[in-house]
Amino acid sequence: MLRWTQSITAKVLGIGLLALLMLVPLSQSDGLVRERQQMRHNASTRVAEGWGGAQTLGGLVLSVPTRTEVRSSDGKSLGVRESSEIVLADELDTVADLAVDRRRVGMYEVPIYTGEVAVRGRIQPADIRRLATGSDTRWDSDKAELRLLIADTRGLQGITSFTVDGHPARLASSTARMGSYTVLSVPMPVDPERDTPVDFALNLRIAGTESFSVLPLARSNSVRIRSPWVDPSFIGALLPGTRSVTARGFDADWRVLDLNRSYGQHWDAGDRDVSERLEPSSFGVTLYQPGSVYQQNDRAGKYGLLFIALTFVAFFLFEVLKGLRLHPVQYLLVGAAMASFYVLLLALSEQIGFGWAYVVAAAAVVLIVGGYATAVLRARRAGLLLGGVLALVYAILYGLIGAEQYALLIGSVVLVAVVALLMYLTRRIDWYAYGVPFNPTPETP
Repeated sequence: MLRWTQSITAKVLGIGLLALLMLVPLSQSDGLVRERQQMRHNASTRVAEGWGGAQTLGGLVLSVPTRTEVRSSDGKSLGVRESSEIVLADELDTVADLAVDRRRVGMYEVPIYTGEVAVRGRIQPADIRRLATGSDTRWDSDKAELRLLIADTRGLQGITSFTVDGHPARLASSTARMGSYTVLSVPMPVDPERDTPVDFALNLRIAGTESFSVLPLARSNSVRIRSPWVDPSFIGALLPGTRSVTARGFDADWRVLDLNRSYGQHWDAGDRDVSERLEPSSFGVTLYQPGSVYQQNDRAGKYGLLFIALTFVAFFLFEVLKGLRLHPVQYLLVGAAMASFYVLLLALSEQIGFGWAYVVAAAAVVLIVGGYATAVLRARRAGLLLGGVLALVYAILYGLIGAEQYALLIGSVVLVAVVALLMYLTRRIDWYAYGVPFNPTPETP
């Protein structure tokens, strides 16, 4: 009896070690997915280099050069510090209509867009007058300018119209930068005694890759982004107040106040703290690609060890229930066949899409393992049964991959059901006798 007990214990431990050994090919497969994801990211970078990257638009803002006399604690003059004061608009209304297309780099597909963007805004004279505070500060009103902030000027395809106070104006390149953003500017001399607002209107055509965002550079910001893309992912500091996502695309609106951001209505251009806060305040949309082949392959790989272990358990049960003997090498070959499923799935999904790739890869592994089981177990029925069980396992796995929000729930229910089924099938096995049914008889008095 001890020899049989030691034998089955060694068998179970050996099968467990073989299952853990399958972590090696599974980790290699996971590494391949990461590598292909990086290659896809590189393809996106190549497209952005020639088309325009993830775009962020901000503005327009007023920049006024200032001169401040610096004095010591005893009142002596230490010189003059030159800088610029940034004044934000009171109102800013931005409407962007994005037309989406796809570009291919090799086998990789990257979403791109062209956008017709309209920006309307107003700078109040009271905000301009706040600049002249303190007797030591002077400002050069004749050198003031309006600035447009843009993340990537390579994507600026044209300015349809631009007016300031109803008069045509023209933006030009500037060496100035605000945070990580490039600046386009137009001269805008201002009078501190001005009692009428500065109105501006800008229409431009912009191109970008994968995402479009806006900076809330006004006291009151109204932003609307529309596109026929059916899978938007809203990103940034704030989500849209209202949105509509249908089979025809999306339409999203934001209403943002100066109270919703971490910087004020005006600041010194040399203030690095404010510059660092600009980018985190942006909000917008990413052209999300749901269930991409790499995301789906990654999800499939997460359940790899579990399903290989369940297949090993199924083979072991046939050993016990049918009185058969399988060699560890045969378990290893079955595990290798199942591990190869993930490599085949990755390779095919890049070419024919994830759905068909999954069908082909799963069918190939089911046929291989089912045929092999028929041969080694010397029972056609056993091979068909194991093949059917494996096909059911792959069907469950496909359901888990597709159920993004309910994957954990479905997976946990399936796992508990499998454990319960195994307990039910082995409830009468006397493990000390290694497969001999155990039929207890009541004690006789």
